[in-house]
Amino acid sequence: MDGRRLHVVHHTAYRYAAPVAQSWQLAHLAPRELPRQRVREHRLEVVPRPDWLETRRDWFGNSATVFAIHGAHDALDVTAESWVDVLPATPDSPAARRPWNALDAPAPDDATVAQYLAPSPHVPRSRRALLYAQRSFRPGAPFADALDDLAHRIHRDFGFEPGATTVTTPLDEVFLHRRGVCQDFARVMIAGLRAVGVPARYVSGYIVTRPPPGRPRLLGADASHAWVSAWCPGQGWIDVDPTNDRRCDQDFVTLGWGRDFTDVTPLRGVILGGGEQRLEARVTVTPL
Repeated sequence: MDGRRLHVVHHTAYRYAAPVAQSWQLAHLAPRELPRQRVREHRLEVVPRPDWLETRRDWFGNSATVFAIHGAHDALDVTAESWVDVLPATPDSPAARRPWNALDAPAPDDATVAQYLAPSPHVPRSRRALLYAQRSFRPGAPFADALDDLAHRIHRDFGFEPGATTVTTPLDEVFLHRRGVCQDFARVMIAGLRAVGVPARYVSGYIVTRPPPGRPRLLGADASHAWVSAWCPGQGWIDVDPTNDRRCDQDFVTLGWGRDFTDVTPLRGVILGGGEQRLEARVTVTPL
């Protein structure tokens, strides 16, 4: 199978109104090594240079870099650059064509899957999500059809509107106003899937900035992106993007996954001082 090589540059810039005396940061900016994603090279540049930096694996297996700056500074620039080969997506197996309610549930002791059934800080239990998902996950519906239908309905019913929400906007408020961005649409879908008994995880990553000629520009390009991975017994995880109403293919680069946004925030931390701050983030994903 032919891989598609993508070059990713993610630049985050903080500007502070007053000097920052201390800064501790956690970054999820390195793509994961996966069966259909090969990381050729990854670089992380931090200015000013950290006094301490360490990369480790978190609970979910993502690459997480922690660093600290102990000198006064009024700006912080973090640039992650990656070269990744993405292979074609695996076709659906016969298991994905079986009625979803006839598939085996994950074993209670299988924490790697069962943990994605439980509510999480930004994806609480929601009756609205249950009722919404049940319209797609009808008894007897094939798993793949129900999954694609739920993504299609979110794409149709919710408007993409940057600035309409924040990372702290309650899930029920997103349902009420029916607008938001990729993070909101991902957690709407995750809440619905978990409500009907399908384990679902939040995936953080990127999509191609410039699509091939004749194909529409994807929503969420030029920024970090989010989509959903749903567990299908007999096949495994299936990635789908409700923001763009499509399965995830060679246009997508996976950074990491967790229960929701809080587990895979691209960059977050604690600072001492700084006063008001201004944040600017830019992402470019270019096919090579």
